[in-house]
Amino acid sequence: MKRWGVIVLTVGLIFTGGLSIYLIGKRGTQASQTKREDVFSLAREAEEALAKGELIKARKVFKRILEETTDINKIEEVRKKLEEINIKILFSPIIDECSREYVVKPNDTLIKIAKRFNTTVELIKRANGLTSDIIKPAQRLKVNVCKFSLVIDKSQNCLFLKRNNEVIKTYIVATGKDNSTPTGKFKIVNKIKNPTWFKTGAVIPPDSPQNILGSRWLGLDIKGYGIHGTKEPDNLGKQITLGCIRMANQDVEELYDILPLGTEVIIVE
Repeated sequence: MKRWGVIVLTVGLIFTGGLSIYLIGKRGTQASQTKREDVFSLAREAEEALAKGELIKARKVFKRILEETTDINKIEEVRKKLEEINIKILFSPIIDECSREYVVKPNDTLIKIAKRFNTTVELIKRANGLTSDIIKPAQRLKVNVCKFSLVIDKSQNCLFLKRNNEVIKTYIVATGKDNSTPTGKFKIVNKIKNPTWFKTGAVIPPDSPQNILGSRWLGLDIKGYGIHGTKEPDNLGKQITLGCIRMANQDVEELYDILPLGTEVIIVE
């Protein structure tokens, strides 16, 4: 009888253990299904907010989706939408955690205001829909108050625009062949529209087909190196330059408007 008792007990334990594993597995499947439904619900909420122009709400919900989902394709899709929203908010009158409303005082100019808040005249104008530099006392302006920085990853040929250490947009770039793009920490020390290319032994004007610098130049504090546009956008994403960082013209024009002099640029392997 003792032997049969042991057998019954063993079978009972096996059954109980199997049932526990089944129940745990079932709960896990249900939890996974619930999570997918939650992500779907959040995605619908985000798209509805976006359609209504509620950019701050849409951004908040898309960030929640990134926290909830593990789907690689979904993550990439949401990341792109988030970056689009980030730039829309930046170039709009919408006040967020990185901006404030500034009331124009007598004798103010856009240059003075930009210098006071370490931003750019171009960003103030784009955020407030200004078509000229003329402003009036008591006028209310949105002004960025957060610090921007850049990280350039040579291995990925990507440039990351950061604000308060959070990536707000990713750009595809071209970097130097034969590891000619320097690594380290640098700063933007000059900005030029439609730059002339001072090539060894020649001066190439901006409108020349031979000028490879594109529409903008953001010079670094290492002689001869900078971030610039391109006349060969098909070569972006490659290690093909003489050492500078090339971008699509529309992308470098965007950065030109956003980044003040002194912006930190970190280049990594």
